[in-house]
Amino acid sequence: MAEHNIIGQKGEEVACETMRKKGFRVVDTNWKFGHLEMDVIAVNRTKIAFVEVKTRTTSFGGKRPEEYVDELKRRRMAAAANAYIKFNGIELTPRFDIIGITMDPNTYEVKELTHLEDAFLPPQRTIGKSSFSGQGKWHHRGRVIGK
Repeated sequence: MAEHNIIGQKGEEVACETMRKKGFRVVDTNWKFGHLEMDVIAVNRTKIAFVEVKTRTTSFGGKRPEEYVDELKRRRMAAAANAYIKFNGIELTPRFDIIGITMDPNTYEVKELTHLEDAFLPPQRTIGKSSFSGQGKWHHRGRVIGK
């Protein structure tokens, strides 16, 4: 496995542990839906957290890892969350978190961790059981989601 993949995997493990320490139960990791993907999905009694994890070994270009989640990535996260909510009939309140991790490349020790809870709000129309944006029907693992 390539070194950057190992760093990413270790970062996601740290993110899962972070969510657990904050009272969430991790229900999915690396969930994929067509071209969409969600790093970590975790729930507690009232919320479902969709978490993007950015792990780096340096602050490349003067940016912190969490600063690499741009507007396009946020829209893709919202679309993935919408699909997940519809596919699984979720009734919990969604939130979008970003976890940025700086890690030592040799020891995998976490040098810095930033957890942005409720980092952004997607457009209202992208979330919810009755407001499905995008294609009328999506196919996922042999099942049809949508209208």
